[in-house]
Amino acid sequence: MKKIVITGPESTGKTTLGTQLSEYFQIPLVKEYAVEYLIKTDGKYSYGDLLKIAKGQIEMENRMIDKTGSNIIISDTDLITIKIWSKVKFGKVSRWIMNTIRNRQYDYYLLCYPDIPWEYDPFRENPDDRDWLFELYEKELKKYGKKYTIIKGNEEIRFNLASEIIDDLLKKQ
Repeated sequence: MKKIVITGPESTGKTTLGTQLSEYFQIPLVKEYAVEYLIKTDGKYSYGDLLKIAKGQIEMENRMIDKTGSNIIISDTDLITIKIWSKVKFGKVSRWIMNTIRNRQYDYYLLCYPDIPWEYDPFRENPDDRDWLFELYEKELKKYGKKYTIIKGNEEIRFNLASEIIDDLLKKQ
């Protein structure tokens, strides 16, 4: 099972890219559980909710793996995103999240660069901090020794680069 994560600051084209790749390769896409959760709470959340969101994300991913039997999945996020979110918003991170990050393995990360315009979404909070947040994401990926490629450019360039990476991963299976 190959697991690919699309990550990066908000409004960097992650969901669009994930949907395109999922459709092109006919592979499952694990959506971002936080969106589903925040819809139910009208966008209100506390520090404790981030642990619920993290566990929900892992449950969604596990269900997708069990349900599809696919040899590869794409996730629209992972717990590194929730760690950064928790640290930036609340100054602390749940021990469960930290332990799960260390113990859960992914094969490759597509790190989306904030070179496309920020688009409003009621759940987005950081329109002016995307460059700084991008640096945090890259530091975290390096800290955990994750394999990744920075995805930037227009939608077509992003898709072409990401699809080449997935092609290579599939060939190595």
